[in-house]
Amino acid sequence: MTTGVERLTAAVTGKPADRIPVFCNMFDQGARELNMSLKDYYSKGEYVAEAQLWMRDRFGYDNVWSVFYAGKEAELFGSHTMRFAPDGPPNVEDFVIQSDADISQLEVPTNILNHPGFQEQRTCMDILAREAKGKHVICAYVTGSMSLAPLLMGMDKWMELLFLGDPGLREEMLAKSHEFLVEEAMAYRELGADLIVYTNPLGSTDFVPMKFFLEHSLPWIEKDMQAIGTEGVVYYGGGARINSIIDATRERTGIGIWYLSPLDDLAEGKRIVGAKNLTCGGINDIKLMGWSKYEIRQEVKRLLAEGMPGGPYLFGTGMVPYNVPDESIAIMLEAVYEHGRLNGDTSL
Repeated sequence: MTTGVERLTAAVTGKPADRIPVFCNMFDQGARELNMSLKDYYSKGEYVAEAQLWMRDRFGYDNVWSVFYAGKEAELFGSHTMRFAPDGPPNVEDFVIQSDADISQLEVPTNILNHPGFQEQRTCMDILAREAKGKHVICAYVTGSMSLAPLLMGMDKWMELLFLGDPGLREEMLAKSHEFLVEEAMAYRELGADLIVYTNPLGSTDFVPMKFFLEHSLPWIEKDMQAIGTEGVVYYGGGARINSIIDATRERTGIGIWYLSPLDDLAEGKRIVGAKNLTCGGINDIKLMGWSKYEIRQEVKRLLAEGMPGGPYLFGTGMVPYNVPDESIAIMLEAVYEHGRLNGDTSL
């Protein structure tokens, strides 16, 4: 039986495989699988790992995640309170940066592997590495230097500082974010992550003008990549469109795996990424909450028709909402498995 790791390797290297790799990014659903509240579920690394492995076995896709929720990064900096919803991802409630003075006093967590706030992530990764390494693709999530600050101070304050504030404070915040990113990425690699999903919404022209991106966002992306290396790095805009920044970013960094937004034109993105790099193109999984079986299958077929020709392609989701029915997930994946075969017959 072909494994997820073999499918991903085949896609990256251009070797044959039975079908395209398929990533189904389900996080909060793990709590439902284990019949727990989200707060209880995310309290233990073994719960997250168990649910990730269980869901992958149940649906048959190719990856597992070490992700808890984005606020876990804020907790490492000292944020103590998360707001837990009954059916959606937790959000940071107390920001560690309340004023400009807090930026200078902010201490960057070091030796993350032994940090008390990282031990549940470490437990999760240890289990995934033991049970899935070499079979299923183990994914870890880090936030780019330009995009970490909103978790620590709120988006409104960060955008004000970014565009209107003291340039010295802005650079200090970015330097501390970069230092943390490097620590976190290296920790996940040491624990066995196969892919580092580099998430950077503020590295998208959906959030910043192109001129600002080229002058400010891109230099920090370049610094991040120089520090952690691009092997196994996936550029992801956090759901924001990235087609407009791929050429310039690839030229400066050498990143070879690009996870497009459902809002990106997939065919255009595939052309920009080119035949030598891996394009990951995802379905708009928010719409899975309301689409019929026919609509799901038609959208999958459309994406595969645009994504499969002309170079390696990975079918993926975004962050599947908690309330997407399991039946819809199964219909989507069955359609990908059926029409994503690589036996020479790619007719749809």
